[in-house]
Amino acid sequence: MTVTGIGAAGAPILPEEGRRRFEEDGFTVVRGLFGYEEIAAVRAGFTELHAAGPVPGHFEPRPAGRDGRPADPLAAYPRVMQPHEFHEPSLGLLLDPRLRAVLEVLLGEEVLAAQSMFYFKPPGARGQALHQDNFYLRVEPGTCVAAWIACERIDRDNGGLEVVPGTHRMDLFCPEEADAGVSFAREYVPPPPGLATVPVDMDAGDVLFFNGSLVHGSQPNRSADRFRRSFIGHYVGRSAERIGHFYRTISMDGERVGLPESEGGGPCGTEFGPMSAPH
Repeated sequence: MTVTGIGAAGAPILPEEGRRRFEEDGFTVVRGLFGYEEIAAVRAGFTELHAAGPVPGHFEPRPAGRDGRPADPLAAYPRVMQPHEFHEPSLGLLLDPRLRAVLEVLLGEEVLAAQSMFYFKPPGARGQALHQDNFYLRVEPGTCVAAWIACERIDRDNGGLEVVPGTHRMDLFCPEEADAGVSFAREYVPPPPGLATVPVDMDAGDVLFFNGSLVHGSQPNRSADRFRRSFIGHYVGRSAERIGHFYRTISMDGERVGLPESEGGGPCGTEFGPMSAPH
């Protein structure tokens, strides 16, 4: 069943201008798609999950270094992979009808969910070098679409996203190796000649939708006391025929819809090891 992109007040969730920008630039932001209390509940839920300790295969924080020096912030607060598979509120967020409404406009067909992630990105944490999501998902034919939900104010100071408009029309690039001092992930795609990064500042509840071939990434969180928490879902159209082995697609009604595996790919971002603590 296709969900219409109409909000409760009768206005479209995704205005025509937003759809055009997605087609022309490869991304669009829907402001205030989620309310303050909803996002506060998301933050609280992941704070509780962090306090409860590791979930093997999904979330495995590491203690501080044995010598007592501060550990890599991302060792204590790693990203949570596929939380919807063990955390009911995450499943509800991944399959939220408002996301579905926008995604079906952008993809032009029924949507399948392929992945969820939650980033804490505490103060001092490294960013993720510029990359393309479909390098990992390997959706065939076509590509994926990400829904990147800001869970608090996100800007350049605390490591907000940067995008390279227009790269969604290009093929997948062969990545270079990133600088491990500023990126937790190995892959780095330099902006193509004539193109440059554009920062995307967001408030809690805003959602950035972007094409899986769009080059994007983030700088380190250089703030003294601000996290940069975000929940991300990746989606594909029902016409997709193959996807990387890491991804277990489900319908927006929560039913498993298996796709044959494509070659290559893996989890979003091949991680370097923990950053060495400074002497």
